[in-house]
Amino acid sequence: MGVLVKIIFMLVCAGFGYLSGFSFHESFAGSQSLQGAVVGLCAGALAIVLDMYFKRVTVRNVLAIFIGMLLGLLLTKLLMSFLALTPVSDLALEKLGVLLAAVFMYLGAVSFLRGQEEFSLMIPFVQLDSKSPGEQKIVLDTSVIIDGRIADICETAFLVGKIIVPRFVLKELQLISDSADDLKRSRGRRGLDVLNRIKNNPNVEVKIHEADFPEHNTVDAKLVRMGQVLGARIFTNDYNLNKVAEIQGVQVLNINELSNALKPIVMPGELLEVRILKEGKEPEQGVAYLDDGTMVVVDAGRRRIGQTVSVSITSVLQTSAGRMIFAKVAD
Repeated sequence: MGVLVKIIFMLVCAGFGYLSGFSFHESFAGSQSLQGAVVGLCAGALAIVLDMYFKRVTVRNVLAIFIGMLLGLLLTKLLMSFLALTPVSDLALEKLGVLLAAVFMYLGAVSFLRGQEEFSLMIPFVQLDSKSPGEQKIVLDTSVIIDGRIADICETAFLVGKIIVPRFVLKELQLISDSADDLKRSRGRRGLDVLNRIKNNPNVEVKIHEADFPEHNTVDAKLVRMGQVLGARIFTNDYNLNKVAEIQGVQVLNINELSNALKPIVMPGELLEVRILKEGKEPEQGVAYLDDGTMVVVDAGRRRIGQTVSVSITSVLQTSAGRMIFAKVAD
């Protein structure tokens, strides 16, 4: 059906050109109708080719291209007005104008296509963004990059959307990796390694954002501002940044909350096999850990330190730091 519509469209364009009698030159005046049909057919084919090309790009990209070309033409017009005051022949100005228009239109389209988010920062009320609800923008902060679990999440393909790494976050990572403190230096280098893993992952798209927001002094304030301007979510494990961003209306993805939500659910009365590793705070208590790091406090487990025992769950306590399980030895 789509091919039939394209054929009909080209025939209509050719018929319109035939009736209009377009002619390239006066010497071909005898075949004006035929030339018009050829011109109409070519125009219809060009429109179909452009339609097929734009199907592969988003509305955001198309808008960026047209705005860039428009500004290129405007810049050409201003430059030609200045050159008209110079002693240059009209023929040279005409040829130069065509050349400059082509160059500036190309540069404008390419510049806007490559820096769409930066343009939306310069003119906040203009958003070069698609309206697709499936596309999300996620801004990473320094702490979640150093944490490292973000790379594992990206490899599972559960995280979709465009991942944005601000330039000021990269600078902070570089400062940490160049620190004189061995611990800070190792954490900074680990963060850079994590970024390389994410960048080489084909499941996600990573973009380094150049916006800096010099009016804000702290990295957290800059992250919140970037989230507001881009309509993006902030991926973090910083509790304070989480609260500040929520107060200012920026959505937050907290990796610690995700980790707690993925821990297996256990109910009182269930039996678990655990290895008691150390003594607890209260007398006769022992402490064990599940594979996900959840602490299990075992009553009367102090005498079983170093042993793997079967325990019966008595209660589960959810705290801000995570989940704690209380149990007793089953036998």
